[in-house]
Amino acid sequence: MNRRMKGAVGLAIAAALVLSACGGDAETPDAGDTGAATDGGSDAGNEGGEEITLTMSGWSLDTTPEFQLLADAFHAANPNITVELAEYDAGEYNTLLTADLAAGAAPDLITQKEAKYTPVFVNGNQLLDVSDVALPDGINGVGSYQVDGTSYAVPYRNDSWVIFYNVDLFNQAGVDLPDGSWTWDDYGQAAKDLKAGLEAAGSSAYGAYLHGWQSTVQGFANAQSPNGMDFLEGSIDHLAPYYERVLDLQDSGAQIDFNTRGANQLTYQGEFGKQNAALMPMGTWYVATLLAQQASGEADTFEWGMAPAPQYDASTAGTDNTPVTFGDPTGIGINVAIDDSKVDAAKEFLAFIASEDAAKALAGIGITPALITDDVVSVYFGTEGAPQDELSSFAWSTNEVLPENPPSNSTATVQTILGDLHTAVLSESSSVADEIENAKQRIENEVQ
Repeated sequence: MNRRMKGAVGLAIAAALVLSACGGDAETPDAGDTGAATDGGSDAGNEGGEEITLTMSGWSLDTTPEFQLLADAFHAANPNITVELAEYDAGEYNTLLTADLAAGAAPDLITQKEAKYTPVFVNGNQLLDVSDVALPDGINGVGSYQVDGTSYAVPYRNDSWVIFYNVDLFNQAGVDLPDGSWTWDDYGQAAKDLKAGLEAAGSSAYGAYLHGWQSTVQGFANAQSPNGMDFLEGSIDHLAPYYERVLDLQDSGAQIDFNTRGANQLTYQGEFGKQNAALMPMGTWYVATLLAQQASGEADTFEWGMAPAPQYDASTAGTDNTPVTFGDPTGIGINVAIDDSKVDAAKEFLAFIASEDAAKALAGIGITPALITDDVVSVYFGTEGAPQDELSSFAWSTNEVLPENPPSNSTATVQTILGDLHTAVLSESSSVADEIENAKQRIENEVQ
């Protein structure tokens, strides 16, 4: 097990983390923004009161600055409450955390790395009911932590999936930049046009890159297709056209194929950051990584932007509409075994992480918070290196984000089955139609 403790030591560390995450030149909120009392950071009951230390689970602390940032900002607003971080191995996070919860050794605050595991923790009676924590209007992702109408965690970030595009490669290929009106057919044609234009210009870059996760196909299909969320009940015919388009892009050479990507262990950061592809569907978390890598030289220097996810049809496409996409939130709950004397402080922390002050602090390091306001948008796009065009701002701030993993006891099992479908189809070891029928039968036998 990889666990270690780190204590909150003030805003100086938070500021250093902000700068390092954005390459050292980021424009970030000042201490007044991150440290001011909010609805969740009131000094009431803490000023001059008993010292309280809360522990909170996290992962990859050296490269994931959000945990320390939130801990330090909350401590600045509530000097009598310290939040210490307990690090878990990122790859085995849920397994290790589940073991600690069962052994009574888990931290007070439980970060929900994957929303689909929330029902598992709830069924194990391991999370406290936090329905009484006051949340701001307009915060996203709350429903992903509700089971039978009860809230068991509070979201602090809610990444959504957009399209990243390389302006320089578009110009080199002589292809018009995205305008926010694309359907998936438009996206596919643009990828082919880009590949042809880049080849004519002497470039080996692909028109598009699709990472290996099932999310890159199924997330969009489940969110955008009519009745898409019925995938938990085995209604998955809507996946077919999404996979057929991907296969067409692979077969045309506009996009590197699934098998080659896997064999060469390609990373999405490397493929887009090193300008090996002009288009890439990806979650907004990539913004912070790309900013840092361009500042450090790990990624090439080029102009880039974000466009809304291509749509199922024209009814939700265009900047006069609200594009539909998907994304799961990241939230924090409370260990049901927490000492009674710490419960109020823990709930204050949850209210703080959902606040606008916390959202601006997160936006300042390129993270998409669960709460989006005009001030949060200004902070986010004021970061050094962030795109300045209106379409990027629209893509980031205006969308209907549906959960990739709706809260259900069957979500994890169904997603495993659909993961097998994804691999079989994109490796072209089986047809789309055959794999859909196979997955339907498995869902009926293993879930229903």
